[in-house]
Amino acid sequence: MALIKVDGKEIEVPDHYTLLQACEEAGAEIPRFCYHERLSIAGNCRMCLVEVKGGPPKPAASCAMGVRDLRPGPEGQPPEVFTTTPMVKKAREGVMEFLLINHPLDCPICDQGGECDLQDQAMAYGIDSSRFQENKRAVEDKYIGPLVKTIMTRCIHCTRCVRFTTEVAGISELGLIGRGEDAEITTYLEQAMTSELQGNVIDLCPVGALTSRPYAFQARPWELTKTESIDVMDAVGSAIRVDTRGREVKRIMPRVNEQVNEEWISDKTRFVWDGLRTQRLDRPYVRGADGRLKPAAWSEAFAAVKAALDGKAGDRIGAIAGDLSGVEEMFAAKLLMESLGSPNVDCRQDGAALDPALGRASYLFNATIEGIEDADAILIVGANPRFEASVLNARIRKAWRAAPIPIGVIGDMGDLRYDYEALGAGPETLKDLVEKGGKFVTRLKKAKRPLIIVGQGALARGDGRAVLGLAASLADQVGALTEDWNGLCVLHTAAARVGGLDIGMVPGEGGLNAARMVAETDVLFLLGADEMDLRKRKQGATTIYIGTHGDVGAHHADIILPAAAYTEKSAIYVNTEGRVQMTNRAGFPPGEAREDWAILRALSDVIGHKLPFDSLGQLRAKLFEAHPHLAAIGTIQPGDADAMRALASKGGRLGKSAFASPVKDFYLTNPIARASAVMAECSALARNAMPEAAE
Repeated sequence: MALIKVDGKEIEVPDHYTLLQACEEAGAEIPRFCYHERLSIAGNCRMCLVEVKGGPPKPAASCAMGVRDLRPGPEGQPPEVFTTTPMVKKAREGVMEFLLINHPLDCPICDQGGECDLQDQAMAYGIDSSRFQENKRAVEDKYIGPLVKTIMTRCIHCTRCVRFTTEVAGISELGLIGRGEDAEITTYLEQAMTSELQGNVIDLCPVGALTSRPYAFQARPWELTKTESIDVMDAVGSAIRVDTRGREVKRIMPRVNEQVNEEWISDKTRFVWDGLRTQRLDRPYVRGADGRLKPAAWSEAFAAVKAALDGKAGDRIGAIAGDLSGVEEMFAAKLLMESLGSPNVDCRQDGAALDPALGRASYLFNATIEGIEDADAILIVGANPRFEASVLNARIRKAWRAAPIPIGVIGDMGDLRYDYEALGAGPETLKDLVEKGGKFVTRLKKAKRPLIIVGQGALARGDGRAVLGLAASLADQVGALTEDWNGLCVLHTAAARVGGLDIGMVPGEGGLNAARMVAETDVLFLLGADEMDLRKRKQGATTIYIGTHGDVGAHHADIILPAAAYTEKSAIYVNTEGRVQMTNRAGFPPGEAREDWAILRALSDVIGHKLPFDSLGQLRAKLFEAHPHLAAIGTIQPGDADAMRALASKGGRLGKSAFASPVKDFYLTNPIARASAVMAECSALARNAMPEAAE
């Protein structure tokens, strides 16, 4: 720790702090454009100038000068820094004047208006006139893809976007070319950016040079109602803010959550919002005698469900929960199935070999997302975190950049945005590591905190249970299962999966799994389950779809009951690390659509098996009574590592096929994304992207 004085106030700060951080610790406000706490220091905007006593007779850039660079006074007094002296004020006014020399006066038509750092700081630290009489320079706008809109004349060359793509996203797609007044930020070959995290440059840009293309001219920030919520596009559970105007979602922004997503979100999370209003189911439908779906009243739809259930034995009825289902509706569906005498419930559309009977640790990302930074060796088995959990992948890259940790991958996963050793393709490789060891196993054993990440590409297959057992065996061998560190982690792709497993949304004794339910049941409830091949549905059977979009499930349904999307309801989700989170309602569902739990409650009354709650509060009370850990929002109840050792002893027959990621198209993984025109454009661009060799 170092003792320094800021504006006469004595404080103690860590000696690795920059002067900017030390001043802010002391309560002083330091303006900045280029400095960002998660990016490397560039020191090129000079807005953060301060005066250092005993230093050179000129202002110092506080972001680029460290506390340990300061010298004490002649008699050992603490070094002094001033942030409000006339010298500092004049210097900041000069810097602001320079920044505005070429900046266009287009605030009224700029998308950043109202939330622009340059606007705010010009008001606080600038002057009311400019001495510059020459013509302003103009820069040609660049096309960098369908997500980020550019007006590069506004650019002040803070290089935040360049540093983000290079350091966090892991691909050098933006750079600064030219010098002086010819300097420009560009994509070099002027092609679309390919990073799945590129939208974060919109938040980082302190001016209106990089803004959201889909959101352009949709609304002003002061018109929007802002609702804090949780993302469900993957199983990471990123903290988001949903901005609505009237009934429509206009944009989705990240919130800071150091334990989960820091302050980044993936492009699918950010830009999927246009899919929330297209292809929506806004009224019930019932398939008529002519085989066509016809609009119906709720009472007609419920009567059709009752008629379908009449005379059916419990074992001929089933319910499958989709990847976007909240815990409450899954719990309500499970209670309804129990009242009908059916053990046929499942939340694993892909048939993943995960079972709550094996212990909670068998399906959690036990080391936690934040814990990735503590790992000193990583083995990835059958997962492509870049597309399955983009923000989590950025955390792996962050750990890899901080120290050159060894990373091994089993399965052909392509470019993960960091260097790794390709160890093999399938389960035979994993078996060899367990039985024969090798260089990489030696590295894992030497590591204090080894991490083994098992993806759904390794679990959603016939030999998934055996693969999980092998991974547990390897984790035990290399010391990844200790009292203070559980390094065996399951990476999920579905937001609903962990919550479903927590409440036991898996087949009961003698029950059918999801695939068998499709083929064998007479009446099948689909809670937004759209990722299954319903062409294998039993002939003459009835399919009841409770969901939001006209996707696969709705196309094959005989009765459609329209439900609420994740931005239209308050629902509990549990992310891949077991953290209990809750979405908040930002708007209302369209037309006659209702929240899923309310649909199930009303239906239960009609079919004569009334569920024991009348409100969401009562439903949650029942849920928390059965599963107390779900009441602790924002916390993780850790799994028991000993259960993993027991899992390691269970063998099984291994397949020969290579591990492949279940995410074939990052942009089209769920019904909301498939309804989004922006996601469709991104998907087409990604498919058509051909590597070009620079001549």
